[in-house]
Amino acid sequence: MANYQYDLVIIGSGPAGEGAAMSAVKQGWSVAIVDERKMVGGNCTHLGTIPSKALRHSVRRMVQFNTMPMFRTMGEPRWCSFSEVMESAAQVIQKQVEGRTREYARNRIKFHVGRASFVDPTHLKLTKPDGTFDKMEGRNFLIATGSSPYHPEDVDFDHPWIFDSDSILNLDRTPRNIIIYGAGVIGCEYASIFAGLDTRVDLVNTRDGLLSFLDDEISDALSYHLRDLNVTVRHKEEYARIETRNNGVTMELKSGKRVHAEALLFCNGRSGNTSNMGLEEIGLELDSRGQVTINDNYQTSVENIYAAGDVVGWPALAGAAYDQGRSAAAHMCGLSKIYHVDDVATGIYTIPEISYVGKTESELTDQQVPYEIGRAYFKNIARAHISGEEVGVLKILFHQETLEILGVHCFGAEAAEIIHIGQAIMNQTGEANTIEYFIRTTFNYPTMAEAYRLAAINGINRLNRESRKLVV
Repeated sequence: MANYQYDLVIIGSGPAGEGAAMSAVKQGWSVAIVDERKMVGGNCTHLGTIPSKALRHSVRRMVQFNTMPMFRTMGEPRWCSFSEVMESAAQVIQKQVEGRTREYARNRIKFHVGRASFVDPTHLKLTKPDGTFDKMEGRNFLIATGSSPYHPEDVDFDHPWIFDSDSILNLDRTPRNIIIYGAGVIGCEYASIFAGLDTRVDLVNTRDGLLSFLDDEISDALSYHLRDLNVTVRHKEEYARIETRNNGVTMELKSGKRVHAEALLFCNGRSGNTSNMGLEEIGLELDSRGQVTINDNYQTSVENIYAAGDVVGWPALAGAAYDQGRSAAAHMCGLSKIYHVDDVATGIYTIPEISYVGKTESELTDQQVPYEIGRAYFKNIARAHISGEEVGVLKILFHQETLEILGVHCFGAEAAEIIHIGQAIMNQTGEANTIEYFIRTTFNYPTMAEAYRLAAINGINRLNRESRKLVV
């Protein structure tokens, strides 16, 4: 049994673990990362963000090929299987692993493969793949183990046609139809992916509408577009039981409806990866979904143990997890400047994608904030005409009196990229964070960024021009 000593031991090599490792090692700390997987990157790289977004990109390109008139002059539409489009995702994963492995090696961050469990607040037991054990001592620890799909006990995930959002990546052929249970972010993303593969989709939503945290107008746009892709959305439905057959699945809903399909993708919630880690024995608090309770500095109830990323819950985004890891490391290293994750832009990779930052109309209405709206429709933007991506809208919410930008919402191609322009301006002070910025700024033409100028002009024109003394 080997014994190792480090200033910081990180459990999990996803974005949160990587962010903390790079931050701490720059302070001269000795850092080690422990992961059950032999390749770095965590669930983000191997099961979640990277493979699903690479898959989506390939499907989107295939849809473009099959719908653009120029390509139709070259022949009939072409359709690839699920496994064929997953091949490109495998190449992306390999590149991600190679890059991260180089960075860990260059920064002298040790990587240990095995299952970690706490012996006490300063020691870990590392169970290696060959069954042997090592002991690790750390002054500080970061739990960054991520999350896994929630598995109800009455759903047989061992059946060959029942999948979760991890196992769906191993699908070896394209089903003619699929039931997706759970219309959260993951469910909506996969609904648009399978629709792009010409699979008939039944999207079963337990709530009143799609992604209720979105601005109502954007949620409505997503609903319309999914239906335009022949996705059947069933709101306010819950499953009563699931029947399996050799060639498919039948889901009986509590409303009495029965839905049949070749495959079922169950993606209704996630749980923190905290089981069998000895956390309860050392006094750490977990919620009902196995997520770790932390304070504002990502510190648990045990002073030298921190947690970050999906294992702590909201916002469960890869970019935010990286910054959470950095913030946790900065606090444990005693740095004077700590960048907290407060302003998070959310990206949802449906086809087309959605992104937003700030308040929604409903929130501003409830808070009795006098706001106005500026919109720019992609169908009126030259760059969208060129790319053939004319479905979409950029929506800016701003204060009627101060003109301060209160929220930016985008539905359409490259929305997750476009949103960061609005995010940057919202974080300025004084007149720099008002909608006037977009009117007095010259944008490259043609670009999608020009949508900000069009939306700003549209919004200002809704106000009383004379009182604002603006000419647009």
